[in-house]
Amino acid sequence: MPERASAARETMGPGIGADDLPDGLVVADETGAVVCFNAAAARLTAVPAGRALGRALDDVLPLEDLKGRRWWALTDPYGGLAIRVGQPERNLLLPGGREVLVSARYVRERPCGPVRRVVVTLRGTEARRRTERSHAELIATVAHELRSPLTSVKGFTRTLLRKWERFTDDQKLMMLETVDNDAERLTRLIAELLDIARIDSGRLELRRQPVDVVAAVGRHVHARVSAGQAADRFLVRIEHPLPGLWADPDKIDQVLDNLLENAVRHGAGMVTIEVAPATAKDDEKGTAVTVSDEGPGIPEESLSRVFTRFWRGSKRGGTGLGLYIVKGIVEAHGGTIAVGRGPGGGAEFRFILPVGAPAYLA
Repeated sequence: MPERASAARETMGPGIGADDLPDGLVVADETGAVVCFNAAAARLTAVPAGRALGRALDDVLPLEDLKGRRWWALTDPYGGLAIRVGQPERNLLLPGGREVLVSARYVRERPCGPVRRVVVTLRGTEARRRTERSHAELIATVAHELRSPLTSVKGFTRTLLRKWERFTDDQKLMMLETVDNDAERLTRLIAELLDIARIDSGRLELRRQPVDVVAAVGRHVHARVSAGQAADRFLVRIEHPLPGLWADPDKIDQVLDNLLENAVRHGAGMVTIEVAPATAKDDEKGTAVTVSDEGPGIPEESLSRVFTRFWRGSKRGGTGLGLYIVKGIVEAHGGTIAVGRGPGGGAEFRFILPVGAPAYLA
């Protein structure tokens, strides 16, 4: 079978073997005989490669669509339309009812010429199912988070429109303030959803410029004190000299606001913010920012899930999307973020933003 082995190698790039691919790969020659059947294909189909090579493609892969129709008879790769170049990915069934994602490409030596190779890729459906479950969970969470403020906004505005004359100015002001707060909550949720979409698609835009992270920390602490938090609950430690930092100031504000919000809402005791150059143990150069509290901390078994979607440190509000976005922002800057237990026993979040300058970041 030397010709078939040679044909299998031709489908791979230099130095790459079919068994190195994460997806199943099946290649049939111009007669429909299988000439390549990689390890992933063997795993997905439970057919050893030795039993597949040399056999007819439709015999090795007796695929059916979800209506029970034989897929090869429907698509007819060798005798179908000469302009067809392949089949898009779709869900098909293996014997026994196991579902796989299958796509095919028809290789011709010239346009509209006879098919010389049929290249089939196979993927398990587990990853897609996880993605679909994640999307369904996201939709359910968003619908729940939207319902409460929208109900409030609708209720107060309808009441004011129908019974405006019955309320005092103070009562009207209270209702309008509630509507304003709920509208702000909706705005934040929409912004989070847009951030998630950009992070997941790799399209998070950064407008880099020099950032004074010490001043940014000071602004956030001042804002929380002005909002009613006790000033002595916050401790800021700065270690100079700090390396230059080129980053998106709005995104850094978003990271700081989220980490401080988590420390205040879910933690307890003193909230400590440290800004210092990254140390040798960090194994990278840059600015390190650490936010820690003295609360109960995060259980050991939950540490690996802190930066995933919908993780909540407690039942005290929030969508569970904030830390997922924080991680996405830090990593978009080329930085890293980690969570652990702080000196006071509470949660400690530490992110490092790399040294950068305009020429470096261009």
